[in-house]
Amino acid sequence: MALDTVAPQRPGTAPSAEQRRQARLGTIGSTIGNAVEWYDFFLYNTAAALVFPALFFPDSSAYAGRLQAFATYAVGFAARPVGAALFGHWGDRIGRRATLLATLLLMGGSTVLVGLMPGTASIGMWAPVLLVLLRVLQGFAAGGEWSGSVLLAMEWGDQRRRGLAASIPQMGVAFGLILGTGFLYLLSWRLSAEQFAEWGWRIPFLLSTVMVAVGLFIRVRVLETPSFARRVEQGRLHRLPALDAIGKHWRTILLCALARMSEMAPFYVITAFALGYMTRDRGYSTSFALAAIMSAAVVEMAVIPLAGRLSDRFGRRRVYALGAVLTAGYGFVLFAAIGTGVAWLAFGGVLLALVPHGLQVAPQASLFAESFPTSVRYSGAGMGFHLASVIAGGPAPLVATWLLVTTGSVYAVAGAVVGCSVVTLVALALLTDRADADIDDDAVYQSLPR
Repeated sequence: MALDTVAPQRPGTAPSAEQRRQARLGTIGSTIGNAVEWYDFFLYNTAAALVFPALFFPDSSAYAGRLQAFATYAVGFAARPVGAALFGHWGDRIGRRATLLATLLLMGGSTVLVGLMPGTASIGMWAPVLLVLLRVLQGFAAGGEWSGSVLLAMEWGDQRRRGLAASIPQMGVAFGLILGTGFLYLLSWRLSAEQFAEWGWRIPFLLSTVMVAVGLFIRVRVLETPSFARRVEQGRLHRLPALDAIGKHWRTILLCALARMSEMAPFYVITAFALGYMTRDRGYSTSFALAAIMSAAVVEMAVIPLAGRLSDRFGRRRVYALGAVLTAGYGFVLFAAIGTGVAWLAFGGVLLALVPHGLQVAPQASLFAESFPTSVRYSGAGMGFHLASVIAGGPAPLVATWLLVTTGSVYAVAGAVVGCSVVTLVALALLTDRADADIDDDAVYQSLPR
């Protein structure tokens, strides 16, 4: 089987004109597609905080309804490692490009259906059941998206600047957050609370069809990466790459998941839990809270490529560790700013909240991808990345809500963030930084992580 590609960049040399063109297409396609995936995913997160408790759990108390809504939110995270293994298998068997087209279609279709969902008042208990099913499909798609988009950009990009190349698709996370919260912000500002709760929240979900079409148009123009195409030509594909990744690289998968603790849990505390905390507990308007989070995502978009470039110069682990340390302290700053009741202080606290996150997600992409050989890279990096969904991302809003109610203090949530940062720093110390290695050489992966 032969795949359409171009000759790979030779070690230590500059990429050719065609390699640079494909690198641009791969980076643009990965970033836009990643933005679409996370736009869809974050729409659900925001709606879970603002709309779903009353729409799908109307008979529950405010606290119970919030927990139930966040529980459906957590189900999507539980599905992500499964999606990472499933799509990782095909990404390492048939290629990065084809697999990414499938993840985009699945995410877009399930998101549109969420926007069409009737509430419990119309179809009874079928409403939350179908909501959970669609959330699972979103989770499957998101599980297969991340590693494929990162690999498409990194394997096509200049191999002397893999940290920067792999960090660009990570901007899709912030861009998707901007689009999702931006649409909801405009609607909550222009519509009454009743209109927004009844039908206004559905509009951004339905607009996903347009964004999926754009993402598909870009991705079909990208050729398969030279790294994977060479494996196909040499007949060096694994029959069951996901299982091989677990069997031979389980320790690295686990370390990648633990390294995400200070990045993933605080991120969803900020974008999901803090949104509800600001509006329900501190009296800020929905439009104000959404504008603050959207602005924070804009700041993060500027931080990510800078941090990716710094990781090429100073190493992945050093830049990542700096973000983890800043995260440990910033939880207290954030909640103190929100607790003042002063609008500009609260806005400023949220505005800078995703800077430590950007310092982590930028080097994270190349650090994780470089931790696995080409033949199992899609599977291994994806499972390591999304295993953290189960232990950090999904439970984060639930645990934060429980801590707030049981302790009466939001600073208990900030304390939990410190614990996440400690776990991350230990995992980073045990991961190998392969920033200067030839990642197409399997001999690089013979030793265990240091």
